[in-house]
Amino acid sequence: MHTLTMILAGLALLGVFMLLGRRRGPGGAAAAAWIFLPVWLVVACVNMWVGVSHAGYTFAEELPILLLIFLLPACLAIFIASYLPRE
Repeated sequence: MHTLTMILAGLALLGVFMLLGRRRGPGGAAAAAWIFLPVWLVVACVNMWVGVSHAGYTFAEELPILLLIFLLPACLAIFIASYLPRE
């Protein structure tokens, strides 16, 4: 359930980035989608660190979850950034 919550949080954060990017004018949404990627990677890594250090999971157990949590919103962000005009 936590994994699904994190994925949905990533999609919501991407939506916030896209809305803020659109307010910046043409090309802003595409730029915001690219900026989202490192921000979301940090959030996903912090989630993994919490799982390893506090929840008692091993690194090997958390790594596939990290990939799932990061890659689903990241793939959508890359798809969006690829098809939006850049200015």
